[in-house]
Amino acid sequence: MNGLELFLLGHKLIRIGQDAIPRSGFHALTNSARTILVDVFEHPGSSIREVTERTGFPQSLVSSSVARFREDGLVVTETDPADRRRTLVRPAPGVPEKGRRNAESMTVDGALAEALGVEVAEVADLVATLDSLARRLAGAPT
Repeated sequence: MNGLELFLLGHKLIRIGQDAIPRSGFHALTNSARTILVDVFEHPGSSIREVTERTGFPQSLVSSSVARFREDGLVVTETDPADRRRTLVRPAPGVPEKGRRNAESMTVDGALAEALGVEVAEVADLVATLDSLARRLAGAPT
């Protein structure tokens, strides 16, 4: 597998993952907004500039997305005490836990089986392999 093949596989897996998530406000977000929100959840306490650098989106898009997320109660912002010109952003209290609880009831088995055109029972080994890969990438023991 080369880098391009891995990149394309990643995009296919994103689509399958989105199909496995029950319809919610998450689906109404643009791809850029979803990317920004995920980045904030992966890097709590980041400045707007840091989110901008990691996502590659214009600062105006990151700032407006963060402002909308704040209005929706998904994130909180604060002035950086070390540099009062910077705004720090992090998930709102309780939001990550709520997302994890909701995610625990979702499985990818059905969406993966549909994408592959097979029966749900046929994807158990593949799901186990994906789970192992996810844990390794997260740095957790397998």
